[in-house]
Amino acid sequence: MSSTQNTISFHDGRSAPQLGMGVWQVKNDITPSVVKMGIELGYRSIDTAAIYGNEVGVGQGIVQSGIKREDLFIATKLWNDQHGHDSTAAAFDTSLEKLGLEYVDLYLIHWPVPQVDKFVEAWEKMIQLRDEGRAKSIGVCNFNIHHLQKLLDETGVLPVVNQIELHPHFQQAELRQFHAEQGIITEAWSPLGRGALWSEPTLVAIAHKHQRSVAQVIIRWHIQLGNMVIPKSVNPGRQQENLHVFDFTLDANDMAAIATLDKPDGRGGPDPEVFRKP
Repeated sequence: MSSTQNTISFHDGRSAPQLGMGVWQVKNDITPSVVKMGIELGYRSIDTAAIYGNEVGVGQGIVQSGIKREDLFIATKLWNDQHGHDSTAAAFDTSLEKLGLEYVDLYLIHWPVPQVDKFVEAWEKMIQLRDEGRAKSIGVCNFNIHHLQKLLDETGVLPVVNQIELHPHFQQAELRQFHAEQGIITEAWSPLGRGALWSEPTLVAIAHKHQRSVAQVIIRWHIQLGNMVIPKSVNPGRQQENLHVFDFTLDANDMAAIATLDKPDGRGGPDPEVFRKP
């Protein structure tokens, strides 16, 4: 069953596949084959970013796949040193050129970088890009509640998506609740916890119960929470395995057990309040 059979609706009236493929840390020279294979297996959503250095490869993979552009959902991101009206516009043009596309389906601010405090300026330009139809939808990554509230207070426009670190050891319940109240879709990066969850006894037991892999159990957990999710793999077998999560269901006991795995110190990536790498 392909990820195209599960879609998420945005508050702007558009929609996206719930399960997509991430390409973080995929080297540009192998990105075309990774993307082409993923599309052939059934992925229709690809998530990249300017800082990944592989937008060119993503674009080449799209061409090599032979799939119509309108049948794909492509997302990329604005990096930290490009916040501001003019710099955001220039960065967006560069990303489109590298991707070889006339538009992206989702354009995201990668980090809020509150010390610089220009993310509202970037957001204002992104609203314009959306209104021009060059970015069909706009969103953010790694924004906390007060960052999201500032966007709303100063522009009246909320992102359709907030892509955040999210996995069973770092569940971000308060932020997800805010998203739900505001109609923002939660999208999970590092959805599998960077391999730190493979031997987690609770997950191993649930995987055994359903005769699935731990990765499939975690992805299914995200799906049932209503999250968009973008696992990354360059291995075709794992790419295919990650897709096959729509023919089983975690029961209430499974979901409750996974909820207990949340850890106060479960964050594996940077803290958005202090991260400002240029």
